[in-house]
Amino acid sequence: MSYTALALVGVALTLVLDLWVLRTRVVTRGLFWVSYAIVLGFQLVTNGVLTGFDIVVYDDDAIVGWRLAFAPVEDLLFGFALVEQTLAWWVFWGRRGVQREPFAGPPRWWPRRIPEDSGATGANGADPRGQRNREPA
Repeated sequence: MSYTALALVGVALTLVLDLWVLRTRVVTRGLFWVSYAIVLGFQLVTNGVLTGFDIVVYDDDAIVGWRLAFAPVEDLLFGFALVEQTLAWWVFWGRRGVQREPFAGPPRWWPRRIPEDSGATGANGADPRGQRNREPA
């Protein structure tokens, strides 16, 4: 499959994922297009440097040949799919409550060690964070 075909398939699968599978509809929001325009600007600068100075060289037979600021149109399609799908998954998992509150430290499921002589006890002498997290003596 050519680079162009892969880029088109990537965009199509990303749109199907966003609109019908995850049902996040990120691509239908105006805020997405504003933020994507910012990303696109930086993508064009970066891609322009990489392809303009021949750091990355494309075989002319592998691409359509349309370029925007030295960037092949296929790179812009892949960039769109990357940004759109990242945001779609972010919204999808956010709606399901995955880490709604930012916190520091180890994951919440990580067992905590409480030293015996730490003095970390509640009013009734029990560990305030729960006995299940305490290692046996």
